[in-house]
Amino acid sequence: MTTILSASAAAIAAYMVVVWALSLPLRDASIADVFWGPGFAFVAIVSASLSPPSARATLLVVLTSAWGLRLALHIGTRWRKKKEEDRRYLAMRATWGDRFPLVSLFTVFLLQGGLLWTVSLPLQAGAALGAGRPIGPLDLAGAVLFAVGLAFEAVGDAQLSRFLADPRNRGKVMESGLWRYTRHPNYFGDALVWWGLGLVGAASGAWWCLVGPALMTFLLVRVSGVSLLEKDIAGRRPEYVAYVRRTSPFLPLPPARDP
Repeated sequence: MTTILSASAAAIAAYMVVVWALSLPLRDASIADVFWGPGFAFVAIVSASLSPPSARATLLVVLTSAWGLRLALHIGTRWRKKKEEDRRYLAMRATWGDRFPLVSLFTVFLLQGGLLWTVSLPLQAGAALGAGRPIGPLDLAGAVLFAVGLAFEAVGDAQLSRFLADPRNRGKVMESGLWRYTRHPNYFGDALVWWGLGLVGAASGAWWCLVGPALMTFLLVRVSGVSLLEKDIAGRRPEYVAYVRRTSPFLPLPPARDP
């Protein structure tokens, strides 16, 4: 297990350095977001290749690759349409000036690499210990939870993309489809995906690996997801204030009546 954890850490560091190098000629650190999903597929493949063959390791590679590639396609498509770097990185670039390229290696890319390593603990544990226990009900439950989460995330993203593509919706707030029941169906689906992968990893006997999905959920709700996105959105879209009163922030719930 220690070998897998160490090898994954080294592989992730190398992966993020390569992505950082790609960002330099582009002058766009947003590329880190495009490679976030595939990074997990990379960890799953590295972990499986260094572990005894098992159905659980294969299952984790398949599930994580499906999730990671879909996310990369979605974020990559959006990234190509943007004319400038994400405002988070623009603010950092303004703060650090000419030092930002080097600073970003640590504050953006390697930091994301550390988070990636922690969140991916179910992938590493499931591969390293997967041959010790056969596939069972917990793996099945994890796969079902993963499928529900992936569908929720993909449908939510597709609904929002169609909404934003319509010029008539400029400045309006998306509050139909899944967005009627939660302000962030994509983030909720993402959390379900990782708890599903966590169950598959834990089925190997490594319950400690659930630290990964717990961290991902915390990030989605309190750090880079809900909290960050909603920090100033009300100022840019006044209708969002009423939407917040009616709609659950994360868990899908029936909309409340607007007082």
